[in-house]
Amino acid sequence: MLLALCMLAMVFMVFGNVVLRYIFNSGITVSEEMSRFVFVWLTFLGAIVAMREGAHLGVDTLVAKLPRGGKKLCLAISELLMLFCCVLFFWGTWEQHEINATNMAPVTGLNMIWVYGVGYVTSVGIGLLIIKKLWRLATNQLTDEELVQVRESEEESAIQADADELTACKAGQ
Repeated sequence: MLLALCMLAMVFMVFGNVVLRYIFNSGITVSEEMSRFVFVWLTFLGAIVAMREGAHLGVDTLVAKLPRGGKKLCLAISELLMLFCCVLFFWGTWEQHEINATNMAPVTGLNMIWVYGVGYVTSVGIGLLIIKKLWRLATNQLTDEELVQVRESEEESAIQADADELTACKAGQ
């Protein structure tokens, strides 16, 4: 819902500014800056959602052919590396916190930590999802399908379903 609100806010700000510029030869300066800030938040919050849904890009050619133990090992290594990246991301945001907290946006005067602080939200959000998955892996709660992190797109799934149906029809004739 928050992503939809961000998108709606961006549309109103950008479209409203375009209308004001072309029709009334004026604009709202703040809307340009705020739409950029909202876009940053939209992108990073979207990364958390994509992580939760397993929608990030990946290659599963090798992992899919491994036995269950190999899949578990690859998943553990992958998740631990991503958790390390989350720690680095949080730490980098922390290191830049003082600079961003004392910096103000040129037009709105908004404290820049409100923009770059999304690093805290993203690193903690994705980190918690990774910890949850590592816990499920350690307690053997993951299915074989969940051990392979790459998911087919809906389009590929539909094509495969059609091909399976066609094969079943030909076998029945």
